Amino acid sequence: MEEEAKPIRQPQRRLNPHLQEVVRAEVLKLLQAGIIIPYLTALGLEVCIDYRKLNAVTRKDHFPLPFIDQVLERVSGHPFYCFLDGYSGYFQIEIDVEDQEKTTFTCPFGTYAYRRMPFGLCNAPATFQRCMLSIFSDMVERIMEVFMDDITIYGGTFEECLVNLEAVLNRCIEKDLVLNWEKCHFMVHQGIVLGHIISEKGIEVDKAKVELIVKLPSPTTVKGVRQFLGHAGAPNWQLPFEVMCDASDFAIGAVLGQREDGKPYVIYYASKTLNEAQRNYTTTEKELLAVVFALDKFRAYLVGSFIIVFTDHSALKYLLTKQDAKARLIRWILLLQEFDLQIRDKKGVENV
Repeated sequence: MEEEAKPIRQPQRRLNPHLQEVVRAEVLKLLQAGIIIPYLTALGLEVCIDYRKLNAVTRKDHFPLPFIDQVLERVSGHPFYCFLDGYSGYFQIEIDVEDQEKTTFTCPFGTYAYRRMPFGLCNAPATFQRCMLSIFSDMVERIMEVFMDDITIYGGTFEECLVNLEAVLNRCIEKDLVLNWEKCHFMVHQGIVLGHIISEKGIEVDKAKVELIVKLPSPTTVKGVRQFLGHAGAPNWQLPFEVMCDASDFAIGAVLGQREDGKPYVIYYASKTLNEAQRNYTTTEKELLAVVFALDKFRAYLVGSFIIVFTDHSALKYLLTKQDAKARLIRWILLLQEFDLQIRDKKGVENV
């Protein structure tokens, strides 16, 4: 925490009877799992689970995430793989007793504090990656790789991969690291790591993505060439990313890019049509939906990197500071807390 930071108290938000039952069920589930505990304090500290103000006074942890291209290079070229997935990753990280009060939230059924790290804290990704590396420090780059809660184990032979798997599973047991067995795959010849297919052959892009590019018509204009180069672009992991978002009455779109020597170039285009309910959103809500869609779509590129988001700055600035926003907007805003981003205003025809 910043040295001058003071306890923050926010008023409880009103819930209709239906939402109260939803909240009651979720609170009971977290209580039974030991993730939260009833909390009493003489300070009357009741921080809402909307952690924007807490994040604003939190000293940022700049622990680096691994470079995706280097991870892919290290895990590729092996005949056998095992892929493990952490179960509810953040909830496996215990919060220091002295810091639990900072996560306090209030609801109609009482005041609670998290015993384990919740989603929405700005330092959660860095903390989780540091924890995973500390657990597997003697194994990483030797028999396995770990990126957040995704673990990739490899071996030159079936027996070697099996031995490596045993070592990793024993470490998980030793450190009480719980895995999601439904998402684990054992002794396979290939798999998807960070959006790429890795195997003994090397690194391949997802065939579905390749087919999309193959089916593109040959460019016949300067604009068409630029669009194709955008599809074929590769990121420079040393540079910040730029995300341009826009929304219309019927669709949202986003462009992921970077800037080298002052010149912008495109890495990825994404868009989607709005469903009937989304078309009824306000203009401001559609703008924020476009940002959330972009960050989710480009997540593999953006986690751990500095991001500049170009969109309707005034609208987003208002939403990010709104105290009593809709539940839908709060969920979106919490998603943004995970990223190191800066929002810049770029309206109309400039934002293309």
